[in-house]
Amino acid sequence: MLETIKTIDENLFLFLNAQQTSFLDQVMWLFSSMLFWGPLYVWFLWLLHKEFPRHYWTVIIAIVLMITASDQLCNLAKDSFMRFRPTHEPRIQDLVHTVNGYRGGMYGFYSGHSANSFSVALFIITALTKRRKYVIPVALGYATLTAYSRIYLGVHYPGDILTGALMGALAGTGFAYLHNRLREKYLGIKS
Repeated sequence: MLETIKTIDENLFLFLNAQQTSFLDQVMWLFSSMLFWGPLYVWFLWLLHKEFPRHYWTVIIAIVLMITASDQLCNLAKDSFMRFRPTHEPRIQDLVHTVNGYRGGMYGFYSGHSANSFSVALFIITALTKRRKYVIPVALGYATLTAYSRIYLGVHYPGDILTGALMGALAGTGFAYLHNRLREKYLGIKS
């Protein structure tokens, strides 16, 4: 059963990774860069500051802890599962389309980019959508584009991306919930 899932994952990866153009090479390279999303992060932080003006520092602490936890869990999974990235998998590495010679580290299960972007997206959605529903498509679009770019660049299988998205969504929702409960309990602020 596990071998069947891995084969489906590899075949889907090869299909998606083969959908390439020189224009998309550059676009997906940008989408995979955390610096590219800098203006969006600044906007998210501004919205959070507007939502929590007096205790903005609690939001910053929660986000830093969330991203640290999300990233370290991902690294633990990579070191535990040791599943080669497509660019390092001997059976298919010659079939993988890469951009700018980027091959990533040796192991790829699960995607840190996917986990971190979905954790940020779900934190923002959970924290802000009571009054700002327009944030939902922006946050999910950002996370989805970042995650898909990793398949396009050849460094993650779809299974890596889906697992990263799930883990990130759990981290983002969990830390937003925890942030709200701690603010209520220790600062007396209702969300």
